[in-house]
Amino acid sequence: MLDLLHTFLAVYRAGTLTRAAESLGLSQPTVTAQLRGLESRIGQPLFVRGARGVTPTAAADDLARRLDGPMDTLAGVVGGLLGTPGPAGRTLHLGGPAELMTARVLPSLAGTFEAGVSVRVRLGLADDLLAELSDGRLDLVVSAVRPRRAGIHAEPLYDEEFTLVAAPLFLSARDRADVHELPLLAYAEELPIVRRWWRHVLGGPPPRRAVLVVPDLRALRAAAVAGIGATVLPRYLVADDLTDGTLTEVMPTDDPPINTLYLATRAATRDEPHIARARAALLSQARLW
Repeated sequence: MLDLLHTFLAVYRAGTLTRAAESLGLSQPTVTAQLRGLESRIGQPLFVRGARGVTPTAAADDLARRLDGPMDTLAGVVGGLLGTPGPAGRTLHLGGPAELMTARVLPSLAGTFEAGVSVRVRLGLADDLLAELSDGRLDLVVSAVRPRRAGIHAEPLYDEEFTLVAAPLFLSARDRADVHELPLLAYAEELPIVRRWWRHVLGGPPPRRAVLVVPDLRALRAAAVAGIGATVLPRYLVADDLTDGTLTEVMPTDDPPINTLYLATRAATRDEPHIARARAALLSQARLW
């Protein structure tokens, strides 16, 4: 019965029989047979099969909630009894936003590399990366949104603080006090980051569309340094520029908008040695970011 429940939870978390079979190291027909066996024993269907995967029934949702913690605890006990190997030789599949991964996350994993762990990185948006984490294609994700998926464990990692910046020479040629007239550089046409800063600090939306839109914060930083316009960026990305005067804060504030980043793992695997080592390193180093 435990094997059947383990298979059920893998299917529930993966969303497809194929991905569940891959994560379990079983054939798809075996997973299908075990799932049908469990449904037969409990007397009700657990999933509705579709072209793109399986959809859990209310009974499946209830069963998954009851199994989520106990099954992962049992897996940890079994791993301890069998003597879990160390991190050396393992591969960590890591996902996160390109800018933070480049500037902070990867440098913080120096000790993980020294322990013999190989790392493979996926850069992208939080929702896409969290889906890959749920499917078992990633081990660890730095997420800009709080994960709310079954089987995913999330913990706060870092509060990124946003500030409006521009090049000093760019500002000297304009009326610095009239922030509403500054040409804006943005991540997307909707100005999501700029708009958030504007509403938080100035109490309203930005007054104009951006003169430059590019979905890369590093490119926005480079454009600001070149004097093209003003933009809102996380402080970690421009800390050195603010110190040496390459960029300056347009309207410093004691109450900047912040966004909490989360470290997400699958509850079933977060204590595996290579994942646990990277997780501990990031949680420790993030205090210094």
